[in-house]
Amino acid sequence: MSSTSQAIYAGWMEIPLSAAAEQARRQAEDSTLAALVDQYSGTLYRVAFSVLRNPADAEDAVQEAFLRVLRHRHTLHEVRDHRVWLIRIVWNVVLDRKRRAKTRPETDDVAELARVLPSNSLSAEEIAAAAQHHSRVLACVNQLPAKERQVLLLSAFEELSSVEIASVLGITESSVRSRLFRARNLMAGLLDHARSLR
Repeated sequence: MSSTSQAIYAGWMEIPLSAAAEQARRQAEDSTLAALVDQYSGTLYRVAFSVLRNPADAEDAVQEAFLRVLRHRHTLHEVRDHRVWLIRIVWNVVLDRKRRAKTRPETDDVAELARVLPSNSLSAEEIAAAAQHHSRVLACVNQLPAKERQVLLLSAFEELSSVEIASVLGITESSVRSRLFRARNLMAGLLDHARSLR
């Protein structure tokens, strides 16, 4: 049989070998993409929410990130670390959204903060106190200079290593370490100041 007449018979359909291989490749890409969504959508949501502070905006940013991945799904096999790659994508989406909506006020609704806090067997007073503390910490994070805030969010909230943060932000690992050092020192001072005002 010649290569042009080679075919795979699937029931009543005759599918050329190249079409069958293409279909198998697409199915493999789709299953890889579905696995990435299952595994990393929560992480990407936390990254987006830590910057945007709005659940709907964070969900939109995650969806946009996965749409970008979908457009380039044929390159998924080339990616070494899917987690860092996806965080870099959602980080860029979030920064684009922040630039487009610079004047939009952020909302720190206590009910929303309580939603993201663990509430296993906590009383209503404990939940309210934890939400207030969470709100104070977020307010201090917001006071940090942008570069220090970025590395702190990725380090503390997403537990990325210095190497991973450098990859996400496109800076050197030593820059990450120095920014993180400054961020932690600034946060300590801001939190001390916030406690003294209570």
